[in-house]
Amino acid sequence: MEEKDNNIQESAENLENAENGSNNAPEVENEPISELDQLKSEIAEQKDKYLRLMAEFDNYKRRTSKERIDLIQTAGKDVIVSLLDVLDDCDRAEKQLAISEDIKVQKEGIQLVFNKIRSTMQSKGLAAMESIGKDFDVELHEAITEVPAPNDKQKGKVIDEITKGYFLNEKIIRFAKVVVGK
Repeated sequence: MEEKDNNIQESAENLENAENGSNNAPEVENEPISELDQLKSEIAEQKDKYLRLMAEFDNYKRRTSKERIDLIQTAGKDVIVSLLDVLDDCDRAEKQLAISEDIKVQKEGIQLVFNKIRSTMQSKGLAAMESIGKDFDVELHEAITEVPAPNDKQKGKVIDEITKGYFLNEKIIRFAKVVVGK
């Protein structure tokens, strides 16, 4: 409190001297110290902001890393849950195969399970690649072998499909393994 009173008293004396035209110069020592203190406080403030920003960024990195790991671990959950119904149907079909002797009924049951799995996969964005009779495309097909083409129109075209290719949301996830006519 006494320091404030002294500062006020010095300021009043400096004001009186300035009004009276006095040549007494104000004390020079207080200004550089106050500038130095001001600069030190600005540096401390900037350092504090920097440390807080770095801590916030570290927290952001940890949080996004954890979210990414969680996303990777549960990415297939939606597909797996949708396939559980098909798995249940497979279990029921297996029980019926053990009980039933009627081949026609067994075929129909198995066909229903196949259709259900196909429709479930299509609802998730899976699409089969149509390759037979199309021109061989290295970006879509993997040539397993070449065989003589039965006619000139089938040269350079896919004659047989060993393994189907698939798209997931219009992006290739498996190339078709094919036999090409030469």
